[in-house]
Amino acid sequence: MIIWLNGAQGAGMSATAAELTALLPDSVLLDPERIGDLLRVTLPARRLKEVANDQELPAWRWLLVETAAAVHRETGGVLVLPLSVLSQERRDEMFGGLASRGLAVRHVLLDAEETILRQRFLTDGPAAPAMTVAASGEAATGARDGAWARDHLPAYRAALPWLRTDAHVLDTSALTGRQAAERVAAAVGEGAGACEIVQSPRPTAATVAAGMLIFDEQDRVLLVDPTYKPGWEFPGGVVEPGEPPSRAALREVTEELGLRLADGPRLLVVDWEPPVPPGFGGVRMLFDGGRLPEERFGELLLPGEELRQWRFVGTAEAEQLLSPGRFLRLRWALEARARGRTINLEAGIPVSP
Repeated sequence: MIIWLNGAQGAGMSATAAELTALLPDSVLLDPERIGDLLRVTLPARRLKEVANDQELPAWRWLLVETAAAVHRETGGVLVLPLSVLSQERRDEMFGGLASRGLAVRHVLLDAEETILRQRFLTDGPAAPAMTVAASGEAATGARDGAWARDHLPAYRAALPWLRTDAHVLDTSALTGRQAAERVAAAVGEGAGACEIVQSPRPTAATVAAGMLIFDEQDRVLLVDPTYKPGWEFPGGVVEPGEPPSRAALREVTEELGLRLADGPRLLVVDWEPPVPPGFGGVRMLFDGGRLPEERFGELLLPGEELRQWRFVGTAEAEQLLSPGRFLRLRWALEARARGRTINLEAGIPVSP
C-alpha cells in the first residue's frame, strides 16, 4: 500500500511523512526529490530549461511510478510518499500507473489555513531566489513569499474542489508532525483515502483495442474522462482473447456507460499504432455507434472508479481534450463516416487515398 500525502507547501507533508514512517512498522519513506536530483544531473540542460518543475517531465512521472513499484517489491510494506500534486491529469497518470502495477493508494490531503501556510513557508520553504549581493534578507524573503503566493497558492486553491473529493482531508493548522502522523495512521487504518481506481494491467506486448464513436443529434462525438490515466478517451477498451473487435467495443460501452447499442456497428478506421517506449503499440479500431437521441442521455451511467465524466464535443473541443494521436484518428474516422467506407491508417496516416 502507498500512503500519498498531498497538500500545499507548508501543510506539513515532509514532517508528517517522517513521523509516519517512524510510527508504522515496515514502512519506507520515498522522497520524490531524489528522482528529480537524478534527472537534473542526467538530462541535457536545454531540456531542463523547457520545464518549470520536475512534474512537467514525463520521465520524472514514469520514474516515480516505477521507483515506487520497485521499492514496494523490495520491502513489501507501506510506502509513504509526500508529494504535492495539484493537476488532476497528473494525479490520474501516476495513480493509474500505480494501480496498473497492483499498488493500492491511500490519498490523504494535508490542509491548513492560508496564514499558517504562509508562516510555515517562510520558516521552512525552499531557498529564496538568487538576489544581488546588496539585497537584504528581508527583500529576499519578500520576493520568495511573493512568488509563492502568486504561483503556488492560487494553483492550490483551484485544485481544492477535486482534491477534497478525491482524498481524505486532514486539517494540520494546529497539529505537530507527530500528531498529524497519528491521525493519518488512524484514518488509513479505518480505510480512509482509498482510491477505487480500475487496475488495468500494463500491456506486455502489442494490443488490439476497439473504440466506439457515439454521436448526438448535432453530430458531436461522445468522449469520456478516465480516472486512471490523463486525457480524454473514446468509449472502448482492449479486445479480449478470442473476442471479435466489434463485440469488444459494444461490451465496453455497456460496461463503461450502461448503454446497449445495436449489434453490427460499422468499422470506420483501423490504425496501426507504433511502439513508443514504455508502450507497445498495436492495432486501434474505431466503430460507428450511431446517434444517441437526447431522451436516452439519462441511460448514461458513470462507474466512479473508472470514469469521471462524459461529454459530447465538437471537433475543436475534441482537439483540446484528446492526445494528438487520438485526435488524428478521430479526424479520419469522421472522414470515413462521411465517405461511407473504412479507412486504413498507419500511425494516423492513411495507407492509401
